[in-house]
Amino acid sequence: MERCAWVNPQNELYVKYHDEEWGVPVHDDIKHFEMLILEGAQAGLSWETILKKRENYRVAFDGFDPKIVASYDESKELELLKNEGIVRNKLKIKSAIRNAGVFIDIQNEFGSFDAYIWGFVHGNPIQNDFGSLKEMPAKTELSDKISGDLKKRGMNFVGSTIIYAYMQAIGLVNDHTNNCFKKNNCNIL
Repeated sequence: MERCAWVNPQNELYVKYHDEEWGVPVHDDIKHFEMLILEGAQAGLSWETILKKRENYRVAFDGFDPKIVASYDESKELELLKNEGIVRNKLKIKSAIRNAGVFIDIQNEFGSFDAYIWGFVHGNPIQNDFGSLKEMPAKTELSDKISGDLKKRGMNFVGSTIIYAYMQAIGLVNDHTNNCFKKNNCNIL
């Protein structure tokens, strides 16, 4: 079975993430918030590092419930900074808390974050046609647009490259390469 070239077949975390999540359309706001936090935390690090810490993040960030995260105070922030199970970067932690409030504002405006984000593609994933990873961009005009809008609303750690990775993760774009078994069946586990 062929997979995208970025997947190390000896790395069970990568294989599971690729086969079961990456590129599969997400329509759950908690999952959207999780992926925004994780993609922001990943900035400057490997995705493997984040995958290894993912369960710790789920516990530390109360199941990625944006309402709970938005209510975090200074003592919770300090607790997170001491948590060795997550990336202990003050700016990234502050960003996750700040972004939770903006996330809720977007939910209130659009009915759900899902309606907001999928509105950028009119509800239909972009199906890219890449023969290899070399062809895949790090960002696009659409990721620039989404990033700009999120920043304008007050989010940070949502630069265009981070947003493009988020778009790939949640299936807004299908960037499985043409030889990958998931290319034509992203909705199938």
